[in-house]
Amino acid sequence: MSIFERYLSLWVALAMIAGIVLGLVAPGLVEAIAAAEIARVNLVVGVLIWAMVYPMMIGVDLGALGQAVRQPKGLTITLIVNWLIKPFTMAALGVLFFEHVFADLIAPEDAQQYIAGLILLGAAPCTAMVFVWSQLTRGDENYTLLQVSVNDVVMVFAFAPIVAFLLGVTEIEVPWQTLVLSVVLFVALPLVAGALTRRALGSEERIEAFRERLKPWSVIGLIATVMILFGLQGKVIVERPEVILLIAIPILIQSYGIFALGYGAAYALHVPHRIAAPCALIGTSNFFELAVAVAISLFGLNSGAALATVVGVLVEVPVMLSLVAFANRTRGRFEDRAKAAGQTG
Repeated sequence: MSIFERYLSLWVALAMIAGIVLGLVAPGLVEAIAAAEIARVNLVVGVLIWAMVYPMMIGVDLGALGQAVRQPKGLTITLIVNWLIKPFTMAALGVLFFEHVFADLIAPEDAQQYIAGLILLGAAPCTAMVFVWSQLTRGDENYTLLQVSVNDVVMVFAFAPIVAFLLGVTEIEVPWQTLVLSVVLFVALPLVAGALTRRALGSEERIEAFRERLKPWSVIGLIATVMILFGLQGKVIVERPEVILLIAIPILIQSYGIFALGYGAAYALHVPHRIAAPCALIGTSNFFELAVAVAISLFGLNSGAALATVVGVLVEVPVMLSLVAFANRTRGRFEDRAKAAGQTG
């Protein structure tokens, strides 16, 4: 591992602090970055996500996708956790904490807003960032692409109905431009670029050597993204730390619970680690661009729902890094069990 990967948690922690300071001392710069967006997709963050996703896409062998399809267990776990469990457990945790546990600390109207924001997060599983987490756990690039692709298709049809049901409203205006543009920018185009790069490089040795040279830039992209996100919310974090903490508690419980469910199911079903880790991480992470955009369009920029989705962004990176570390530490258990069962991989 490079020095960037070995001390990734430290770099991310420093990026969080630097982002908060930047948001306080240079609000004009942060506002300029926030204003650079199309269909609520921030262009600066988009470039950085590209830096994270592109190296992994180079490793995707489109000709091997057929083999990935013949391993349905990981994909089945992903779909069940993401769409039949995660949105509903997030809604239940929101109600539990903000209508009961925190009832004396939060005004009822604010509580409903926070619940709405948590529902939006729970119904928007990750798209782009899962490629980063997969890479950090040495996941199967081809299978990760398959999982993300199928998940995106389901999202197009399932997101609005699930959110409408859980929010108890009949009309949800989904920002389809945000959804479609994000999928195109962060999945389709990097995939095409990766395929063209593979063709240009030719041999697997040259492909792997090129990816190794790009890895530091992928990590730098992650660190810069964290710094910008924390910079955008630096003032809120400083002014309302107690609210941030209260919103973060159900998100943390949900994140670790969903990962345990997906990862445990993969272990029980003898899913290889290179598939099991991304399988569990894709449900734990969130499509924050979509969740934030819908919260703003439904409830307003300064709403409690929008704040809750932003807290999801703030919590996500440190949580995901901790889960990546756990997945890497437990890789041996999957491999030992596979050997005992006469499997490979």
